[in-house]
Amino acid sequence: MKTKIKISVVLGIVLGLFAFKSIESKRIIVIDAAHGGSDFGATLAGTQEKIIVEFIAKKIKSQNSNDNLEIVLLREGDQFMELGERVSTINKLNPNLVISLHINSSKDSNKNGAEAYISSNTKFYDQSKISAEKVLEKITTENLSKGKVSEANFFILKKSNCPAVSLEIGYLSNEKDRKYVSSEKGQNEIAAKILEAIK
Repeated sequence: MKTKIKISVVLGIVLGLFAFKSIESKRIIVIDAAHGGSDFGATLAGTQEKIIVEFIAKKIKSQNSNDNLEIVLLREGDQFMELGERVSTINKLNPNLVISLHINSSKDSNKNGAEAYISSNTKFYDQSKISAEKVLEKITTENLSKGKVSEANFFILKKSNCPAVSLEIGYLSNEKDRKYVSSEKGQNEIAAKILEAIK
């Protein structure tokens, strides 16, 4: 009887350690679909930035099959969120990384490709830059050219208490980019590539 009790206790401790390790190693990534509600973001030919980034954000979450990676969406519907509300939610979650999804636009229709921004005014600068470079490297293909990582004083980047990246996924004003980011195939590919980069 004592032997059985000892085995049960040891087994309980081992299982407890594994459970603790699993919780410890779980990473939380916040995906911020920019704009929403009355804030359409960039708009061209009936295509709205807020809708595209929401679709991509949802696809990132639905495609995730990694038990050690939790994807949290700041908005899962078409609602407006103040920047302060977004940052407050991010900081309560205390994630490993936040990626804010955007679509660019320019008066120059030849401008194209993906770009990323990070804040220079943060102790997470190095981690943010590494994450930004990884994501850019992954999502750029023959369908989406690679831009650069730049510094910007965006509210979410400078106020989030974690590594943070603002990702511009192509230009609505560029026909090739617009077709790609608006398509189901393009959105699925972009979501899958972002997931690869953050695993």
